[in-house]
Amino acid sequence: MKPVMLKEILGYEQYEILRPRLRPLFIAEKERRRLAVGAHLSLLFENGATVWYQVEEMIRTERIAAEDAIRHEIDTYNELLPRPGELTATMLIEYPDAAERDVALRALLGLERHLWIRIGERREPARFDARQIASDRVSSVQFVRFPLGGLDVAEFLEFAAAGKIAIEADHPQLIERAPISGAIAEALARDLATD
Repeated sequence: MKPVMLKEILGYEQYEILRPRLRPLFIAEKERRRLAVGAHLSLLFENGATVWYQVEEMIRTERIAAEDAIRHEIDTYNELLPRPGELTATMLIEYPDAAERDVALRALLGLERHLWIRIGERREPARFDARQIASDRVSSVQFVRFPLGGLDVAEFLEFAAAGKIAIEADHPQLIERAPISGAIAEALARDLATD
């Protein structure tokens, strides 16, 4: 997948003008790419458009104008892009109550060893960013890679249509399964086709 380039980035003042028109489009795109894995865990599958949007939002929020700082944001968010033969996602652990969230994040310690993508009869472990793993609690936002083990676009769509692709969690405190099908499978297949 093609990384976001500096020449594609709007300055925060120009982006601010366009944001009211762009934001609803990107929010809708992100919602099409969101997979709930139970009540408190969701995955937002990333692509070039979602990464571009995140860079623009960060530049806007921080009022970043220096080219080296913009390049740093681009480099940071480009890490979210999938490499050929994989899917990537921002994983969110969501609890509306802060105290409940704190308890849950401690209880889910070790989640990085309990998240999988199932493809037919095969399970591939999710790959977490080691920089985000702590010894006392899980971070509520994590970056995750899902290797597809050589699955091509046609096979991906075939497995998805048959309900044979899913994200599974088997942590003692979180046992869930969420199939990748329908519109989200089609969006991810388009991503795979651009590898």
